[in-house]
Amino acid sequence: MNFKKIIIILFLLSLNNSHVYSMEPDVFVQSTVNRASQILSESITKEEKINKLKTIAKETVDIRAVGFYSLGSARKNLDESQKQKYSKLFEGYFLKSFSSRLAEYTNPEIDVKSKKPISENYTIVNSVLVATSNRPEVKIDWRIYTKDKNNPLIRDLIIEGLSLARTQKEEFASILSSNDGDINALFKSLEQFAKNLD
Repeated sequence: MNFKKIIIILFLLSLNNSHVYSMEPDVFVQSTVNRASQILSESITKEEKINKLKTIAKETVDIRAVGFYSLGSARKNLDESQKQKYSKLFEGYFLKSFSSRLAEYTNPEIDVKSKKPISENYTIVNSVLVATSNRPEVKIDWRIYTKDKNNPLIRDLIIEGLSLARTQKEEFASILSSNDGDINALFKSLEQFAKNLD
């Protein structure tokens, strides 16, 4: 086999191992939790774990979409500058909240059980957080956005029937309602939440 043919074969193999193929939602979820579990079992500092978990979240969660869903109808009243500010604040808040809490776990074992397409763009993936001597089994459903088959993204977690995105939406609505709909009050709260997690 000549050198040119070897290069062509290597190129085709590299394509087969890249994101040019679609990933099934259940495989995507299991792969994601396995990556997180591996990080949490490493003998590294909590800060190092947090930084690595943030990287995973940026790659696998549709943070912008989750943020604007959480804002509810209030997003319609924002100008472009406010949208950009909100997106930046929400991403910082989300990443710090997500990674700081997850870093408290030691090698959590999550098993994917099944998947169910609920529309052309969404699939629910069912999983369980395996029970230990310190905690019972926890059912976790993942709402996966699959419009781009090559790039599935997490848009919600439903833990024992409770949607985290919906809960967050209700919390943000309460903050806005308590401040006459002033978006700056929510901005301030997001900044404060992030600081409190330091």
